Amino acid sequence: MTIDWWTLGLQTVNVLILIWLLGHFFWRPVAAMIEQRRVAAQTTLAEAEAKKAEATAVLADIERTRAGFASEREAILKAAQESAEQARAARLAEAAREVASLEAAAKTGLAKEKQAAEEAWAGRSARLAVDIAQRLAGRLDGSSVRAAFLDWLLKEIGGLPDATRQAVTADGIVLEAVSATPLDASEQEQCRQRITNAFGANPRITFTADPSLIAGLELHGPDFIVANSWRADLTRILADIAHDNRS
Repeated sequence: MTIDWWTLGLQTVNVLILIWLLGHFFWRPVAAMIEQRRVAAQTTLAEAEAKKAEATAVLADIERTRAGFASEREAILKAAQESAEQARAARLAEAAREVASLEAAAKTGLAKEKQAAEEAWAGRSARLAVDIAQRLAGRLDGSSVRAAFLDWLLKEIGGLPDATRQAVTADGIVLEAVSATPLDASEQEQCRQRITNAFGANPRITFTADPSLIAGLELHGPDFIVANSWRADLTRILADIAHDNRS
């Protein structure tokens, strides 16, 4: 029994092309949204600069008023100067605080929105890519594919802990073999024989079908599940992508 590697290879290339197209065309709307947010942030900063200029103009008016006082009113001018200096310092400090606060808020908001947009785009792309892969994988059902999954299942059975493998030898143990499509009598007998050989025991094995597996063969025991299907693989891939996006 052999696997049609050409078909698998072509399907893989199709998936990669689709993922590239998604990355190329989905990102542009997201980038436009980020640019709009950046322009809004720049507008906010410009308004802050205008306030600072207004404060500077007010201080200039105070300086002109102080310069116009008569020399004989030196004491009044001195008091006015001190008051003006205090007001100038307070206004400049307040303007500086406002500018710093607005600039920090704008930068923080822009960074958060950019990160959220990137995470949302990455999540949508990942889900769409997995959905496409799932649909393509659903076409790969056949005896050669089922035989390959049976070989992988036997390999995973060999890697089970000794305690789990020994538990299968107990009396009354029933194992459930779940396939994506129903197996005929000869396939069931072949699976039964190879699974019992892998365990070195003779448990009772029932066979059921679950189309949501897409392709593959899983083995369910009283205390274990050997997940050996396209559904399990795609679920792990999606979880890994989500974890990478959060990191």
